[in-house]
Amino acid sequence: MEYAIVTGASKGLGASAAQEFISKGIPVISVSRSENIALKQTAESAGVSYTHYSCDLSSAQQVQSVFANICEEVFQHAENVYVINNAGVIEPIDIAGELDAALVQRNIQVNLSAPILISNLFLQKAKETGARVIITNVTSGAGERSIQGWSIYCSTKAAVNMFTKTAGLELENSGSSNKVIAFSPGIMDTDMQVTIRSSSEEAFADVDTFRNYKESGSLRSPDTVAGALVKLVLADHLDNGKIYNVNNLL
Repeated sequence: MEYAIVTGASKGLGASAAQEFISKGIPVISVSRSENIALKQTAESAGVSYTHYSCDLSSAQQVQSVFANICEEVFQHAENVYVINNAGVIEPIDIAGELDAALVQRNIQVNLSAPILISNLFLQKAKETGARVIITNVTSGAGERSIQGWSIYCSTKAAVNMFTKTAGLELENSGSSNKVIAFSPGIMDTDMQVTIRSSSEEAFADVDTFRNYKESGSLRSPDTVAGALVKLVLADHLDNGKIYNVNNLL
């Protein structure tokens, strides 16, 4: 049996990825603070198993508790488990010296700590049960270059990339069938882009560039990107630790 676990599945890329898994008949477990009722209805209509877990990924305690419960559900029957660590936050958007401390902590927990904790738990359970796990950490081009005003977002995505590369190396060295990869989705028409466009020029020097992306129709739809993502994780061959870019998949 197969399962797909998608964080941040209430909207954007997460919702589209969950929808794509459902369309392929793969049971979905969505994880987010609020539930996407349309996903539930789609799954019911398609006769595909769907479960929602409410979780605030900025709470390490909730992450450990909720995902321990998910593992109990999944690893009783699973042969293949697809984990999409998609949830992410862009804030704080501001220059160093003006950063909100609470937003810094939340960003690090959601963007970095949560994917690491989730990956660690699923790899542990896979080793115990013999199930195969494929973990995809959604990253960003911001993890590979400096962007004024995005110091925390750039830093957490860079760290996610290095965790992915290192965990992938470890799995290869151990001869494991499990995989950890990263996926860079490019610029999409999501709520995160709305937040970016609402930034001040003082906080984010490139804000006009991102406003132009919207005005010029340069933003891809989450459905298009999700199609490439799900096709990737279901492929027969994946390179452990690799950062896959959507531009090379479409």
